[in-house]
Amino acid sequence: MDFLEIGYKLATMFIPFLFALSVHEFAHGWVAKLRGDRTAEQLGRLTVNPFAHADPIGTFALPILSIVSGLPIFFGWAKPVPVDPRYLKSPRIDMFWIALAGPASNIIMAVVTALVMGLLAHQFGMNGAMPAAVKMLNAFILINLFLAVFNMIPLHPLDGGKVIARFLPLKVNYWLEQNEMITGIILMGLIFTGALAILRWPVMWMHTLLVGWI
Repeated sequence: MDFLEIGYKLATMFIPFLFALSVHEFAHGWVAKLRGDRTAEQLGRLTVNPFAHADPIGTFALPILSIVSGLPIFFGWAKPVPVDPRYLKSPRIDMFWIALAGPASNIIMAVVTALVMGLLAHQFGMNGAMPAAVKMLNAFILINLFLAVFNMIPLHPLDGGKVIARFLPLKVNYWLEQNEMITGIILMGLIFTGALAILRWPVMWMHTLLVGWI
């Protein structure tokens, strides 16, 4: 892989990934503020600035390494937005909406990007720089859909674990929270064994449905 190809992949994959992560975390903090907790805002996390949410390994090292080395695994994470349940009026219900906000923001971005892509293709066709622009927008759609689906896996520390907590008995949820390290190891095992390749099916189905509709 030459430098031009690496630069192109960084532009079409890493930059959209970085922005998608930032909006995802911002959504958590924004909904937390709406539900009464301003911790994220007070710590400067209520922003789409990627450096406010960046984790050195999960946001930069691993994604860039996977692009440069051509690894088949492309994933990463940001620092979780802090939420203090003490400031929430109804912690069990509020945490459900706060957790759901992240994946929901990715779905919204995918829909908006598809609309923009369709509008550009309709207005300007596929001449000049349009193919490259459409490819970048399409990558952004796929990244957002993947982040939404991946984060809804019902395992802690993912958003899906907090979403499903709304419907679990308190004792069960307490056990899951106390053993988050175990579920985290299970999740990493699923990633590195390639088991999560199954997520391609819902992601591609959503992508086909969305882009086909546009």
